[in-house]
Amino acid sequence: MPPNTTASSGTKPGKSGRKKGRKARLFLIVLVLAVIAGVAFGAYWSISTVRASFPQTKGSIRLDGLSGPVDVKRDDYGIPQIYAASDEDLFMAQGFVQAQDRFYEMDVRRHMTSGRLSEMFGKGQVENDEFLRTLGWDRIAKQEYDTKLSASTKKYLQAYAKGVNAYLKGKDGKDISLEYAALGFTNDYKPQEWTPVDSVAWLKAMAWDLRGNMQDEIDRSLMTSRLGPKQIADLYPDYPYSRNKAIVHEGRYDDVTGSYVQGDTASTTTAGTGLTGGATAPSGFQSQLSGLYDILDDVPTAVGVNGNGIGSNSWVVSGKHTITGKPLLANDPHLSASLPSVWYQMGLHCTSLSDKCQYDVSGYTFAGMPGVVIGHNKDIAWGMTNSGVDVTDLYLEKLTGDGYQYDGKVLPFKSRKETIKVAGGASKKIVVRETNNGPLLSDRDDELVKVGRKATVDTAAPDRGDGYGIALRWTALDPGTSMDAVFQMDKASDWAEFRKASTYFDVPSQNLVYADTKGHIGYQLPGRIPIRGEGDGSLPSPGWTSKYRWTGYIKQAELPYEYDPARGYIVTANQAVVDKDKYPYTLTTDWGYGTRSQRIADLIESKINGGGKISTDDMRQMQLDNSSEIAKLLVPKLLKIDVDDPDVRQAQKLLEGWDYTQDADSAAAAYFNATWRNILKLAFGNKLPKELRVKGQCLWVDPVDTTGPADEDRSVRECGQRDADQAQPDGGDRWFEVVRKIVDDEDNDWWQSPKTRTDRATDTRDELFGRAMKDARWELTAKLGKDIDTWSWGRLHRLFLKNQTMGTEGPAFLKYMLNRGPWKLSGGEATVNATGWNAAGGYGVVWVPSMRMVVNLGDLDKSKWINLSGASGHAYNAHYTDQTDKWAKGELLPWAFSKQAVDDRTSDTLVLKP
Repeated sequence: MPPNTTASSGTKPGKSGRKKGRKARLFLIVLVLAVIAGVAFGAYWSISTVRASFPQTKGSIRLDGLSGPVDVKRDDYGIPQIYAASDEDLFMAQGFVQAQDRFYEMDVRRHMTSGRLSEMFGKGQVENDEFLRTLGWDRIAKQEYDTKLSASTKKYLQAYAKGVNAYLKGKDGKDISLEYAALGFTNDYKPQEWTPVDSVAWLKAMAWDLRGNMQDEIDRSLMTSRLGPKQIADLYPDYPYSRNKAIVHEGRYDDVTGSYVQGDTASTTTAGTGLTGGATAPSGFQSQLSGLYDILDDVPTAVGVNGNGIGSNSWVVSGKHTITGKPLLANDPHLSASLPSVWYQMGLHCTSLSDKCQYDVSGYTFAGMPGVVIGHNKDIAWGMTNSGVDVTDLYLEKLTGDGYQYDGKVLPFKSRKETIKVAGGASKKIVVRETNNGPLLSDRDDELVKVGRKATVDTAAPDRGDGYGIALRWTALDPGTSMDAVFQMDKASDWAEFRKASTYFDVPSQNLVYADTKGHIGYQLPGRIPIRGEGDGSLPSPGWTSKYRWTGYIKQAELPYEYDPARGYIVTANQAVVDKDKYPYTLTTDWGYGTRSQRIADLIESKINGGGKISTDDMRQMQLDNSSEIAKLLVPKLLKIDVDDPDVRQAQKLLEGWDYTQDADSAAAAYFNATWRNILKLAFGNKLPKELRVKGQCLWVDPVDTTGPADEDRSVRECGQRDADQAQPDGGDRWFEVVRKIVDDEDNDWWQSPKTRTDRATDTRDELFGRAMKDARWELTAKLGKDIDTWSWGRLHRLFLKNQTMGTEGPAFLKYMLNRGPWKLSGGEATVNATGWNAAGGYGVVWVPSMRMVVNLGDLDKSKWINLSGASGHAYNAHYTDQTDKWAKGELLPWAFSKQAVDDRTSDTLVLKP
């Protein structure tokens, strides 16, 4: 039976100084407030000052280091297309142009990846820097650059850095961006030269954002403080393979050749699939993990939403199903909303393709990194979604003096000293310790040390001694070759070359979809994916025994792929890669549950089975599909509930005849999502431990070993500890599956909720649903007004774009200058138009389709694209958010590729001269 809880109003009591105001003191720009009152301030922030950093986009500029002239052609949206006669000139110009538009963003990113944010923003960033130094992204990036990357990749990275530094030469902070002008009031920070390693390190940050199931690993362990194994299993149901199809349909693992082959779909092996959880975390581990979550949650949001809810859509349709007779490829990666967008659109064109100049590619890249990450060249197109494969494991380590226990011996830590420089303050020295599993994350949290001394563990575990620690094993903490993969993909001309390029794509492991102008389509899973000894990675493992060590990595030839499948399309949207009985290795225990992927497949099949052919605009319309799968399941049951309260009945009637589409102007969508949120809260949220619930939301709960009705005399008040956009239940498609499994069991224990001052206890599904409908009615009355005719989903479901530094915690006037919004959005959680929101915390948009593209392989100039914000990172530049209105409406922009098409759309031309 789920533990009993009783809702209570109130706020969370203050915590220790460890967590106090960590995000509130994100940037110490508040000193600027003292300047605002000064008369000189108004003069300083003149129009000329704001515009001082805008890029020159016309005329000519001389750059030392170029071997020949380079043309930079921008369209009406400021998107650059670069034309050069050599690879080095092309990438040098790319560095110069990206720095023109986005250098401040690039500078913040490199300080984040290297754990040097305190140098820019002061002591409020020291704890973040300590954690990021412990991970050591920049150290690994330097090892990659020194030992792993090809000579040509290094040459391109050097050229890119040369271009960035050519832009910086002779410029003061205020000449680079408005943000530097603001920083000048509080410290004397000066931007440093760019290095090739700065570019490589950003791939580590993106790998962190897409690292797989670490969050689920933590959450499952935290749940053991209040829930039993059966209850936790209820909340992590098996993937529904029979209903939501895996990515790869046509293929099998051949254990004779030791490779994955396409063709016969019959399985040759069912042993060792490891696709369901089986590991057991030592008891007493919850507090350590709660402390670890606090650290993870504080990593700046510029890195993303820390793995919660991250997804993406991509699909490709072969020419036999399209109007053009050639493939169409769509992609919309889902990431946390940022301003400027994490993506940067551009084209990189050699004036004549040769050994000297090999690139003719266009698409999306990251500011601060050369090449194109997602897009197309003249022969092929490709897209990416997060595969979700499990490439991280947490290990509980037995610490003993200056070492740690391993197979009965005490091994010394591998340690290093780090000095964190702090703007306006004294430097701080830290020691980073590593075990043979990886860096000791618990060293970054004082409370973990205390808890480690008190933790209760199973009898099989070693005695606590000086306590326990937590180490992280992660594939991205080993040097790799992902930067090589970017350049290889950019110039690949066919499937064979594309697959070869994918072998260099170590981390993050992504689902790669492919199409080419000859009519072929394909899918490849790349990445360095571990093979485990004991355990399956679903829960933290004992680090004191070699039994749980990684034994190797899945060979490239063994990774699933698909090429020209008979069905004529491939869909990837974070669902299972391959059926559980067709693959011998554990990829993960925590796939997305396939709600989006199956809806996309159904839309494609509907068009095909209706005898139609799919167009570019059909692909766009599919990206905008707002249908709610959970609404289709629940609304018929909600409509059958007899409601006495006339006001609640009035709201219930909104659901009659609703087509389950979550449009921004839909009152029914608003009411259903409010009801869904309250169902989750009553059935599950109030029964979760405080470590997973929202900060400030407090409950009276009985002791863990208590059963039966809540006893107010024995109850204790517990307040949630998580930020609203990270708490559970988040309402994603895992929770769809949880509810689907029990929805027809009307007396299931999960439907029980305790009595409150205003409501009777519930014992059945319909009682709980009725209470949720009532709570939703009055919640929306408070938020939107009593008149339901004025309700709409978009009034609840709003997107605010915030500058990721001073726009989050700077003074009000600076937020006003840097931030934009709100936009009222359609879509929702686990919807193809995936404007994600966290049901535990509210209705605001947490993550979004960070860009959208549709590539037409029949005529590349008829391809379409859009970005979340705009090309520029300069507030008040015309291209700061000039794409956002169209993005919010689901519109796409023309995507010129050929020389003639680019010329026709060019509004500004800048010539870079040697």
